[in-house]
Formats: sequence, structure tokens, C-alpha cells
Amino acid sequence: MEIIYALVGCAVGGLIAFLFMRSKVEQEKSKREIERSKADSEMQRKVDERVDGLRDETIEKTRKRVERDLKDELTDGVRAELEERLEQEVRAHLEAATREDIKQLESKAEVKRGALLRDAERKATELGLAAKRDAEEELKERRQTLEKADERLSKREELLDVRASKLEEREEDFKRSASKLDARAGQLEAKEADFTRREGEAQLELERVARLSNEDARREVVEKAAGQAKIDAARAVRAIEEEAMDEADRRAKKILSVAVQRYAGEYAVERAVNVVQLPSDDLKGRIIGREGRNIRALEAATGVDVIIDDTPEAVIVSGFDPVRRQIARLTLEKLISDGRIHPSRIEEVVAKTEQEVAKQIKEAGERAAFELGIHKLHPELSKIVGRLKFRTSYGQNMWSHSIEVGFLCGLMAAELGVNVKLARRAGLLHDIGKALTHEQEGSHALVGAELCDRYGETEIVRNAVAAHHNEEPQNSVIAHLVIAADALSGARPGARREILSTYIKRLEDLERISMSFEGVEKTYAIQAGREIRVMVQNSKVDDDQAFVLSREIARRIEDELTYPGQIRVMVIRETRAVDIAR
Repeated sequence: MEIIYALVGCAVGGLIAFLFMRSKVEQEKSKREIERSKADSEMQRKVDERVDGLRDETIEKTRKRVERDLKDELTDGVRAELEERLEQEVRAHLEAATREDIKQLESKAEVKRGALLRDAERKATELGLAAKRDAEEELKERRQTLEKADERLSKREELLDVRASKLEEREEDFKRSASKLDARAGQLEAKEADFTRREGEAQLELERVARLSNEDARREVVEKAAGQAKIDAARAVRAIEEEAMDEADRRAKKILSVAVQRYAGEYAVERAVNVVQLPSDDLKGRIIGREGRNIRALEAATGVDVIIDDTPEAVIVSGFDPVRRQIARLTLEKLISDGRIHPSRIEEVVAKTEQEVAKQIKEAGERAAFELGIHKLHPELSKIVGRLKFRTSYGQNMWSHSIEVGFLCGLMAAELGVNVKLARRAGLLHDIGKALTHEQEGSHALVGAELCDRYGETEIVRNAVAAHHNEEPQNSVIAHLVIAADALSGARPGARREILSTYIKRLEDLERISMSFEGVEKTYAIQAGREIRVMVQNSKVDDDQAFVLSREIARRIEDELTYPGQIRVMVIRETRAVDIAR
């Protein structure tokens, strides 16, 4: 049985191999034949399906028949013969069935291929007819489009012909107009030449009559026009400035009056004279000492000059540094009260006095800041402010002056709605440079500004200190308030005194500057040099020019002179008519 099964398997395998080879041959043919590819592939698929079915059916039938026949006992020889016959029968049967199926499939495939070819030809014919119809329709549309375009071109050609005829007519008109214009231009040129000739004759006649050349006449007209323009400009400026000054004066007077009324400080006047009173003239010898050793020790320890002259019961202390003068004065007073005067005692008292004065300076600075409500003032600035207590300017104590300026700045800042504390701070520090001007070069305003910058003050305070004498442009309202408060404090009656020679020199300079202008007849400096009255010639200076003259004199005084407060310039012009009744 195993041998039979093996033979049957081999037969089936051979049949399958044969069928696979046939399938490959068919595939080769389908590749070579492009038109028959679809029919051959379909036929091959059906052949494969049929062969698979026949194979399964044949195998099943053969197996059943073999199993049925082999149920009886057979000899080996008979079994071999039967196996051989069975193999031959199966092979013959399979070959016959396969050839028959192949023929049927080929015939069916040929029929289907013909049907497919006919269908393809029919579709190709239909597509050709449809393409022909589309081409005819497109050709028809293009012909219609070309006909319309041809019609539009014909119309445009007609319009262009009409325009060309009109342009030709216009060209003829232009030619006629050009000829007329040429004739007119010739006439105008002739008239222009005639006018030029007549103008020259008229100018020569005018020059002959007026006895002025053209340049002289033009110069005279320009000068008159410039003078009139200057007068008109001065008149407009005067009107505007008068209105602005009236309003500014009104508001400034109100602010200053409120500030002055609210501040009721004492007059800060102090004379820079350090005189030590003695109980008797006998002490002068003790102060001088044997061979002058006491007075030399005192001068060396304090850095000042001690002057002992014929002044009864008085010793004069002379020195540029006010702090050193104060130390020397207090030292002398202590030595006189103690009675022990010798070099070692002098050095001991001077050391103690220096500590006391340093403490006074510190307390004075703190007191000034406390009175003005200023917080977080740098300790070094506070000490320098305290040194102002021993500094005077025109007889006015600078410490009291700085406090007064601080109060005035705060009052005016409150009226204007500005930062009051910042204004007071700037007012207190505005003259701080005067405490060091004998130690550093430069004006006290710039020295004070450098100190403020060094010790961390704000830019507004620094600028207010530097600009309160116009040595730097003001960049805030507080800077202007410091200028006003400084002038107000220094200009109060009795606040400052001047040396007679300086006072007279300023009055002479005021009158000299005023007399240097053209048209000025007389000048008078009045009110202690705070006002200058200028009398002008009526024939040379009119009202508008008088206004310009007052401004020019004021600017000249600002540039050339140094003075406390402000100076008022008044230009007076009058016309007098005089007659005598007999």
C-alpha cells in the first residue's frame, strides 16, 4: 500500500510539475504576444482551476478504488503489476483529460480574445467619432471668435481713420496758431525792447532829478525798510513782553509776598571782626611772653595772626580761615580767664578748643537740617554746612543765610506746587561751596555743586547749586527758586553791607555802561545802585527804540557787572514845548 501511495504521489507530483511548466510556457507566450495577454491570462487561470479540480478528484477516486481493490490479499507480483498498470492508466487518463481541457480552454480563450478585440475596436471607433465631433465643435467656436475679432478690428480701423482725419485737422490748426504766435512774439519782443529803452531813459532821468544812483536809492530804501521792520518787531516784542511781564510780575509778587510774610527770621548780619577784650593792658605782656614765645606758640597752634597794638584792652585775631579764627578767639578767652599762659598750656587749650569747635560745627549742621526738615543728609555735607556758621559774605552770616534761603525756597515751592523738601534741600546747600573756597580753586557755586555730586545729592539739587549764579543752565523750577530766594535774602534791608570803594565803583560802572549807547543824554544811578535811570534825546530815540535800548543796557550790565539782587533799568524819553508869554 505504501508503494502504491508513493507511486500515486509521484504521478501526481509529475502531473503538477507538468502543469506548472505548461503554465510558465503560457506566461512566456503572453509576454511575447501583447494583444493576447488578457485572454491567455484568463485562460491560464481557468486551466489551473480545472487541473486542480481534476487532480483532487482523480486522486480521491484512485485512492478509493485502490483501497477497495486491495482489500483482498494479493501476491507481490500481482501487486507490482497492478501498481504498474494503475500508474499507466492514471498517467494516460490524466494526459487525456489534460489535453481535452487544454483544447477547450484554448478555444474559449480564442473566442473571448476575438470578443475583446471586437469590443476594443468598437470603443476605439466611438472614441474617434467623439474626438472628431469635439474637434469640429472647437473649430466652429474658434471660427466664431475669429469672425468677432475681425469685426472688432474693422471697427477700430474705422475709428482710427476718423481720428487720423481729426488729428490732421488739428495739426493744420496748430500750424496756423504757431504762425500767429510767432508774429505775436515778434511784436512783444519789439515792445519789450521799446520798454527797456524807455525804462533806461526814465531811470537816467530819475537819477538826474534825484541826484542819486540806482545803488544809492536801493540802499536808502533797504535801510528805511530795515529800520521800520526793526521798529515794528520791537513794538510787537514790547507788547508781548509787557503782557508777559505784567502777568509774571503779578504772580511773582504774590509768591514773594506770601513767602516773606510767612518767614519772620531775624536779620542775619555779622561783622567779620574777631576782637578779644582784655580785663587790663597788663595781660598783653603775658600773652606775648618772654621773647615772644607765648604769642608764637599761639600763632603756630592756631594758624592765625595775633595782633597786639595800641588798642586799649583789646587783642585782634587775624586769619582768612573763619574756623581757625574762632579757635584762636576761644583759646585766648580761656587762657585769659584761667591766667596760666605758657606754650604747653596754650597747646593743651588749643586741642580742647578744636574739639569743642568741631562739635559746634557738627551741631550747627544738624540743627540747620533739623530746622528745615531735611533727612538723610550726608555727615560730611552736614559738617560743611556747620562751618558756614563762621563764614560771612558782605557782613551776612552764611549759615543763617542758607537756612533763610531754604525756608524761602520751601515757601515758594509750596505756592507753585513743587517738591517742598527738595527745594529746601537745594536752598540750604546753595552756598555750601563758600565754606571751602579758601581751600579749593573755582567759584563757590561750582565747588558746592562738586561737593553735592560727590556725596550723592540728586541732579536737581546739584544743578540748583551750580546754576544759582548762572554759571550753568538751570534745568528745573527749583533752580530758579534758589536764585530768587538767594536774591531775596541778600537784598533785604540791612542784610548785607559793602565796602565803600566797591559800592562807588559799581555806581560808576552802571553810569559808564548806560552812557556808552547812542542817543543817551544823561544817566543817574539811584537807590544804592539798584536802579539806573537813562535820559535819552527825543530826536534820536523814539518810543519803540527806547524799549529796545532798555533791553540792551540790561543785557550789557548782566554781562559785565557782578552785583547782589537785581538792577532796574528805566529809559526816560520826553518832549518839552517851551514858550514865553510877554
